[in-house]
Amino acid sequence: MGNMVEGTDFYYNEQGYVVFTAAWHLQRGSCCGNGCKHCPFNYINVPNTAAEKIIPPDIDRNEKA
Repeated sequence: MGNMVEGTDFYYNEQGYVVFTAAWHLQRGSCCGNGCKHCPFNYINVPNTAAEKIIPPDIDRNEKA
């Protein structure tokens, strides 16, 4: 994926962690299953046991992205 651009592909949160943007995830092409904050794929690959803890309640994982 080459060189990433801060502010476009990622940013640092208040704790100093890297957070990937929806634009970066779209370039990646699919849900990685980690429950990323800006997942544009409706968290389709996140296991059900983890999903209840990390996915916002207003997300419908069955809806097409």
